Amino acid sequence: EVQLVESGGGSVQAGGSLRLSCTGSRSTFDNSDVGWYRQAPGNECELVSMIRTDGITYYADSVKGRFTISQDHAKNTVYLQMNSLKPEDTAVYYCAADSSPLTEARESESCTDFGDFLRADFGYWGQGTQVNVSS
Repeated sequence: EVQLVESGGGSVQAGGSLRLSCTGSRSTFDNSDVGWYRQAPGNECELVSMIRTDGITYYADSVKGRFTISQDHAKNTVYLQMNSLKPEDTAVYYCAADSSPLTEARESESCTDFGDFLRADFGYWGQGTQVNVSS
């Protein structure tokens, strides 16, 4: 059963913008931290941004001022607006939701393995969407 579905990835030139969407059922987002992770080849799984249950947002230093996370409760959708994209933003982006606080993946852990860990702990993890930024 797929509980989170991401969309909006694609290819764009440096300086361009993309908006990622993550849609789930209401039960996946109620009283949950929701966020976005990414992993580029050869890199560790990185927590990019999240909205905590209290509404506080978090951004990785690498995306501050360029990315914006938002949530539309009526549509059960979380968005990641990505502006001023750089080639180093190229990665597979994953959506996550958990009633426990979202954390960084463990050192050297792949996003795939982290997603399996999250799901085993009753969290939710999407299938991933590819973002390619060319210079």
